[in-house]
Amino acid sequence: MAMKILISDPLAKEGVEIFKNEGFEVEVNTGLSPEDLKKAIQGAAGLVIRSATKVTADLLAAADTLKVVGRAGTGLDNVDIPAATAKGVIVMNTPGQNSNAAAELAMGHIFALSRFIARGHRGVKEGKWEKKQLRGRELKGKTLGILGLGNIGRILAELGHGVKMNVIGFDPFLSADDIQARGAEPVSFEDLLARSDYLSIHVPKTKETAGLFNAANLAKMKDGAYLINCARGGIVDEAALCDALASGKLSGAALDVFEQEPLPADSRIMFADDLVCTPHLGANTHEAQVNVAIAVAQQMSKYLKTGVADFAVNAPK
Repeated sequence: MAMKILISDPLAKEGVEIFKNEGFEVEVNTGLSPEDLKKAIQGAAGLVIRSATKVTADLLAAADTLKVVGRAGTGLDNVDIPAATAKGVIVMNTPGQNSNAAAELAMGHIFALSRFIARGHRGVKEGKWEKKQLRGRELKGKTLGILGLGNIGRILAELGHGVKMNVIGFDPFLSADDIQARGAEPVSFEDLLARSDYLSIHVPKTKETAGLFNAANLAKMKDGAYLINCARGGIVDEAALCDALASGKLSGAALDVFEQEPLPADSRIMFADDLVCTPHLGANTHEAQVNVAIAVAQQMSKYLKTGVADFAVNAPK
């Protein structure tokens, strides 16, 4: 009898076809409530998720035959990894497959902030002609600071050099030589804050990074700087960011991720000036979605057939 793969979040058809061609029984069932998901997961050997499905201890307890959870993407803050490990379930992701998409979005936000693209578009549509009010800044010669020099940060460094920016970076998990090799001048976190004209965040949300950009650290940033977060919501304290924008400490900010998603209608973010927002679009390109779908299908198929777990983030006994 064929092993069952449950796909609980939207997945590009290329990934679905790989599972079918490998001989698995595939059930695509998206948008389920937690209770319905607990029913659907019974009998499944593999669960494919993106960011919507929450793999909780409660869900794992209901999974009677589950062997592997595969994230079509990188972030795993929606998975209870200790609970999965205790259950004997491998958790894997697909790092690098959507890195180019995320880096390009961050660079797009940098351009949007510098040249008032969103406000200019909105004004023209509203019958305004704010040419004199929207005097922008060129990126050439400015300092791009990158927090996190993984795949996304490395690509952003290349893009920054492409528009002749000076690129500096901090990553506590990389040596100075490694940071240099990835295209950035290695600096301390304090120097990153103080020197960056544009500071782009590319780290996961962890105990160490949650709320990292609070009022105290925002105050250490260069006067008139711009902050870009296309990583994870909650790394930036949104109330503190709004205060920094209102006071003029920062010239602008761009957020693709938020403390709560979708963004609540009464959030201060909705009313903050000089703030560009997008609805968690970092990996949302046609190319990236096909890449992660193919990768997760190949990795999970390989594990279920051979026991070899590529890009596993845990090691159940």
